[in-house]
Parts: sequence; structure tokens; C-alpha cells
Amino acid sequence: MIEYVKGSIAELTPATAVIDCHGVGYGLNISLNTFSALQGKQEAKLYVYEAIREDAYVFFGFATRQERALFLLLISVSGIGGNTARMILSALTPTELINVISSGNDKLLKTVKGIGLKTAQRIIVDLKDKIAAVESEGSGAGPAVTIGRTERNEVLEEAVAALTMLGFPPAPSQKAVLAILKEEPDAAVERVIKLALKRL
Repeated sequence: MIEYVKGSIAELTPATAVIDCHGVGYGLNISLNTFSALQGKQEAKLYVYEAIREDAYVFFGFATRQERALFLLLISVSGIGGNTARMILSALTPTELINVISSGNDKLLKTVKGIGLKTAQRIIVDLKDKIAAVESEGSGAGPAVTIGRTERNEVLEEAVAALTMLGFPPAPSQKAVLAILKEEPDAAVERVIKLALKRL
């Protein structure tokens, strides 16, 4: 079992990170919270969850143990897979997710793409008693980075690419991202994706 991967950041997108460990590049699926935490860094230490299936061997990487613990709790809920759990952790910070589950706020939870009312209620019922242990592990929210207008096209491309990796069609993704950038021209890419997740 791999506990964590530590090395230089070879590639970074809002949905994936490649960490170079002594010449071996580990490709990890990441959430927007982890992407925020890695922004501007040369080196990274990501806690790993290995999803071993018949047709694939997939790594998920997390900036904090708390975020990984929340991911593990989410995938323990019936009907929640790795990509759905990552979607939830991209739409909400670990602190927000803990508060949502603790307070039983199913309305906010079902604003996440792919989460209906029944699934939101199931997550709250299944995890309400387990969430206290995760809360003590500290906040996993990364700093929001504001960018200049010169990087707007880059933000557009990165946001659309990340949404496509998360399973959304490119055309509606681009339309949503363009609408958000019109409203908030200087929004950081992680904020654009979070807002797009609520619109798609």
C-alpha cells in the first residue's frame, strides 16, 4: 500500500497532478482543494488512495490526511464512487463538507453535480456519526489565488479541460466557464470550476 508520494511537481492541472519521485512520474487524480494547495509550489507531498479495478489502477492524491479521510468516508457510502467523491471535494472544502454533514444540510450537498436529494440524505445519515473523527485532523482548504486578466485564456482552457476530465461535455463546459469569466474576469481557475460545477 502506498501511503504518500513526495517529489517535484512535473505537471499540474485542476484535475490531475504528476509527481516525479526519483525519475518515476506518478499520475494522481486530485480535487480542486488539493489543486489550490499545490499552486505555486515546486515540490509536493500527496497522501494516496489506490483504486484497484479489473480494468484500471488509479491513484487519488490529497494535500492533507483530512481530505483523504473524507474521501474514504464518502466512498464508503453506497452509490458514491471515486469520481463522485472527488467532485464533492472539488465543490466543497473539507471544512464546508464537515459542516454540511454535521448540520444535516442536504440542500447544499445536493447542489453538487450528480448528487440527488436521496444520495445527499444517505451521505448525511451514514457519515454524521463518523465525521467528528475527521474534523480534528485540521483544515485542508488551500488559499484562493487571484489572477490577472492576461491569464484569462489559460484559465478558460484549464477550467474546460478539468470539467471535461470530470465527465462533462466540452461545449456546455465552455459555455458555463465563459459566462462565469464574464461575471468575474479575475476569478482563479479553481473558483471558476467550482461555480461551473453548480451550473452544469
